[in-house]
Amino acid sequence: MSDAATPQQAQSTEAELIAIRREKLGKLRDLGVDPFGSSYEVSDTPANLRANFEEGRRVKIAGRITALRDMGKSVFFSVGDIHGSIQGYLGTKGLDEAKLAEWKCLDRGDWIGIEGETFVTRTGEPTVKVEDFTVLSKSLRPMPDKFHGLSDRETKYRKRHLDLMGNPESASVFVTRSRMVAEIRNFFHQRDYLEVETPMLQSVAGGAAARPFETFHNALGMDLTLRIAPELFLKRLLVGGFTKVFELNRNFRNEGISRRHNPEFTMLEAYQAFADFEIMANLVEELTCHLAETFCGGLTIEHKDEDGNVTRTIDLSRPWKRANYHDLVKGVAGDDFFDVTPEQRRAKCDELGVQISPEMEDYEVIQQVFEKKVEEHTFDPCFVTRVPSELIPLAKLSPGGKTVEVYELIINGQEISPGYSELNDPDFQRQRLEHQAGGEEEQKVDYDFIETLESGMPPAGGIGIGIDRLIMMLTGAPTIRDVVLFPLLKKKES
Repeated sequence: MSDAATPQQAQSTEAELIAIRREKLGKLRDLGVDPFGSSYEVSDTPANLRANFEEGRRVKIAGRITALRDMGKSVFFSVGDIHGSIQGYLGTKGLDEAKLAEWKCLDRGDWIGIEGETFVTRTGEPTVKVEDFTVLSKSLRPMPDKFHGLSDRETKYRKRHLDLMGNPESASVFVTRSRMVAEIRNFFHQRDYLEVETPMLQSVAGGAAARPFETFHNALGMDLTLRIAPELFLKRLLVGGFTKVFELNRNFRNEGISRRHNPEFTMLEAYQAFADFEIMANLVEELTCHLAETFCGGLTIEHKDEDGNVTRTIDLSRPWKRANYHDLVKGVAGDDFFDVTPEQRRAKCDELGVQISPEMEDYEVIQQVFEKKVEEHTFDPCFVTRVPSELIPLAKLSPGGKTVEVYELIINGQEISPGYSELNDPDFQRQRLEHQAGGEEEQKVDYDFIETLESGMPPAGGIGIGIDRLIMMLTGAPTIRDVVLFPLLKKKES
């Protein structure tokens, strides 16, 4: 009856299994049964029924058949969805001829509605004794192997529906992600932040140094880009009188794909008037620990390999470390690293095994050392402060003018969140953005934003949080593709 009911069927090709299912599809229609059903009123969900199980209840539930064991006169099966499943029991002896023929047309993967009374089997399994069933959707393709799930990683990403069917662990990650995102919103709402939406189509891609996706608007006859960050529009709202504002939405960067990068990603940005980067760092620390305690069972996060072996443990216990950028770099490159000439620093990179290019400016060389020797080896939380001013043109300068009032939060070897004391001097902001543009001011500087700042932006603290990376860290996922439902993949050759 199911795809794996006999050794012969187990050895069948996918095409043969599909042919068998299509034959059953035809039989259902011959019986006068709609193979793709209609609405079905339920009294509970499979997962909730199991979690709050009581014997002797009459219930109506619906879900996919995920397991099926036909013992002749008795059939045990599991019915469920992404949240969980419960066992059903059907005595075929009591079915009339038409209903029995209908049941024999069902397979693993089909969606059905069942009605009956709850009981507990002799082995202690919560079960629904089925008195009636309704076909809701006939699956024409076989499910992944019921014992091994879907193991091929590329297929998991290309055909996420099969991954969710066959791997409860994957399904659990995405349910957790959805609930975490809802809780992030709740966290900010409780602190009187207002959620807003800003444009994804922009005439100037600002708020970050990244290559945008470019497009063209036919009606207006103008070039546009998909946004790389919402920052400049959110700061316009501070000027307009919003004092606590956040946006949780998508950004797009036309750059590389890696274990930590997807061209389309989810970012949270939040701004608070009259705050600074220290206040915002405290906020991010509080949020992250709240999520860990709510969804991960505590502040210790285990990362495992594919065999379930723990490879790394991250300790989120507060307070989190705060360290000066220059001190961290000196810790790996030597106390004299900032005292020698730029040429000597380049030579030092060879000794450290850090690859650099001739085009890199001196601050970029230093940043490369930081990324490869500090960031990638920092796993417990660390707020890196007093970052070189050349790296971040949208933050306030520290006393002395060589660094900026920012933090970069590193956890699990990658940046999770930057936070700034926001630059609100319009003249100085113009200078720094034009310097960053490197002679392409008209294409890269948002002068409308500069004009907006001239109307007065209050002192403010701002943060960005890479939601995909945060969830990777909290769930122990090895790559960003494991926490993004539909990651961008290279087109498969036919």
